[in-house]
Amino acid sequence: MLVLTRKLGESITIDDDIKIVVVQIKGRQVRLGIEAPRDTKIHREEVYIAIQDSNKEAADSKIPVLKSLAKTTRAS
Repeated sequence: MLVLTRKLGESITIDDDIKIVVVQIKGRQVRLGIEAPRDTKIHREEVYIAIQDSNKEAADSKIPVLKSLAKTTRAS
């Protein structure tokens, strides 16, 4: 993990097209601004984990349906 120190208004650049700017520092919170291409997905970590869990759950729930369909098509 790379750890950097930035002050208010300073930024970090990732590759050529992502820029993270320190917009506000208030107590123990830091507000960041992120400039990235529209097709770049950006999520808070807890949201990203929830999305991944939901995707895994959806994928697992389709398995019984697929097995049932496979039995149906074999019987035909």
